[in-house]
Amino acid sequence: MAYDSLHDRLRGPITKTLQQRLGIKNVNAVPRVRRVVVNVGINRSKMEGKEILDYIADCLARITGQKPVFTRARKAISNFKVRQNLVVGAMVTLRGRKAEEFLDRLLSYSLPRVRDFRGVPSKLDGHGNYSLGLRDHSIFPEVPPSDAKQIFGMQILIETTAKNDEEGRALFEAMGMPFRKSGKKDDGSIASAGASADTPDSK
Repeated sequence: MAYDSLHDRLRGPITKTLQQRLGIKNVNAVPRVRRVVVNVGINRSKMEGKEILDYIADCLARITGQKPVFTRARKAISNFKVRQNLVVGAMVTLRGRKAEEFLDRLLSYSLPRVRDFRGVPSKLDGHGNYSLGLRDHSIFPEVPPSDAKQIFGMQILIETTAKNDEEGRALFEAMGMPFRKSGKKDDGSIASAGASADTPDSK
């Protein structure tokens, strides 16, 4: 049986399912994915030096298929030893087909690689958008196995056109987002591919 990509399913069975579930007659009013933002926070104590920045940029480019942009501090904060214009993060913004292809790989290949996986947190932001924290970037098959010192976490924000959490959750469930069953603790992130759920965040 041939595998239908998320791009095709969003314009076929998923749209029909959402119309029936939400009672929407106009196909253009069905909630859709607007953009996906992949963000990596750079901890100076663990990610100091040009080599690690190049490594993060290369991994993000492999994972998303798009060159990342480094974000810099707007002002100096002496308590955190942050200087103005210091690199503090890297981010990629995906739209259209690239965003759908990334989500397809995330749901179909990457999340199943997480060790002792029990689902992702089910809480949305109140406006139909969803944010997911990953502790280990190596769950993506696009990147080669890395040393423990090179592992970094990332935040994935999925912005939709949904008007509320009900519409947003219906969209994510139709896409196949493996939400955690009720009764499980939501800590905002999931475990890495090579660590237990008690592994501290690598950011």
